[in-house]
Amino acid sequence: MSTSAERSVAIRSSFEPVIGLEVHVQLLTATKIFCSCSTRFGAPPNTNVCPVCLGMPGALPVLNQKAVEFATLAAMALNCRINETSIFARKNYFYPDLPKGYQISQYDKPLAEHGFIEVPTGEGKKSERKKIGITRVHLEEDAGKSLHEGFPGSDEKTAIDLNRTGVPLIEIVSEPEISSPDEAYEYLTRLKEIILYTGVSDCNMEEGSLRCDANVSVRPRGQKEFGTKTEIKNVNSFRFIREALEYEITRQIDVIESGGTVTQETRLYNANEGKTYGMRSKEQAHDYRYFPEPDLLPLVIDEKWRAEVARTLPELPEARRARMVKEYGITEYDAQVLTFSRSLADQFEEAARAAKNPKRVANLVQSELVGRLKAKNLEIEHSPISMRGVAASADLVGSGTISGKMLKDLYDLAFERGKDFPLVYEEEGRPQQSTDTSALEKIIDEVLAANPRQVEQYRGGKKTMLGFFVGQVMKASKGQASPQVVNELLTRKLG
Repeated sequence: MSTSAERSVAIRSSFEPVIGLEVHVQLLTATKIFCSCSTRFGAPPNTNVCPVCLGMPGALPVLNQKAVEFATLAAMALNCRINETSIFARKNYFYPDLPKGYQISQYDKPLAEHGFIEVPTGEGKKSERKKIGITRVHLEEDAGKSLHEGFPGSDEKTAIDLNRTGVPLIEIVSEPEISSPDEAYEYLTRLKEIILYTGVSDCNMEEGSLRCDANVSVRPRGQKEFGTKTEIKNVNSFRFIREALEYEITRQIDVIESGGTVTQETRLYNANEGKTYGMRSKEQAHDYRYFPEPDLLPLVIDEKWRAEVARTLPELPEARRARMVKEYGITEYDAQVLTFSRSLADQFEEAARAAKNPKRVANLVQSELVGRLKAKNLEIEHSPISMRGVAASADLVGSGTISGKMLKDLYDLAFERGKDFPLVYEEEGRPQQSTDTSALEKIIDEVLAANPRQVEQYRGGKKTMLGFFVGQVMKASKGQASPQVVNELLTRKLG
């Protein structure tokens, strides 16, 4: 039951999985949702707190308008309908890192509803697209954090850091319409991409800015009623969520086929073992005793304010890809790579508009820039070669001033020196391809004289030897010979 192939076989059996995802996204505001405490990550424990977020008697919450703006913007980007009136509620439960004994959230009247995300499906992920519904997007405050290590006595005690208490979140709840772990992965990938484009969150999973819980059940294929679901919590990467779902689906099928009954419970995923383990039973639905938050008025978002927020909505990834394909003549694959982040897409478009051949810029980004960035573990924002530098190099190659080999060498130097391409090009004395036929003929004569057997093979009909001679000439010229001129001269000399 441990291999991915075996799990895939199980998923394709007479059972089908039903998956729903609950994603919490921290909004990138400077202060908390109901007070002026900082949301800065990494501050010493329990320093970003005040009477409001600590739930002291008589301390009243005041709603952060920026949090509402960001939440509304995110909901619009997810194709949701924004409700004119939403209500904050108290979600009552007791946990050590919840100082008030309740969480301020939204329940029956959320900020937004009825959205969707489109994901690619099927082999190749090109031919079909599927809409996965979003039930709701609502605002809420975060709880604190329980610490089990990193302090004296941690082997016996649990410490509480309340810095996160009151940090603004949106919870994005999908419809139970995800039918495989791969679809769940694609949904999360698209969701994160959209949120990053809006700029309302950095979606940093390591810092807890994006967290996902997965609800999964299985049922006989074709049956309408849902099976008993389990909830998988505290998974810290999309890859692990996919793996956890694969394991849990197979586990539930095994339980049913062996005559057992799936228990409704919360489970944790152990990435080292590739297994989920029961955390706590949820056989009875927990009664959070929701009731309207008495210290907060209903949140009213009128048409005028909605229109103001809508004007800040950026061009989203799918629309941007379609436009870039049309505008710059690049492929859909090019567009997919170049819109990986809003920053990368912005820089590419700036360079493409400045370059003579946008398609060549796209090719260089993928073939020369991205690989070097990955090798150095650098994000595009920290690339020594700017997109304008890429555009300049593309124009030099296009004009025949430098060869592909020379470009590679100059890119290597730029990364070694941490300098942009134009500066390195100047430092290297503005090298150019050699088109001096007399000088190139001398090199060619030397190469042909040194390789008589290969000359005989070429003249005997093995025309592929031409590539060998071109390579030898380029090597002898230290990459500065014009390949086009070399090809012409060799063809003439070899007859």
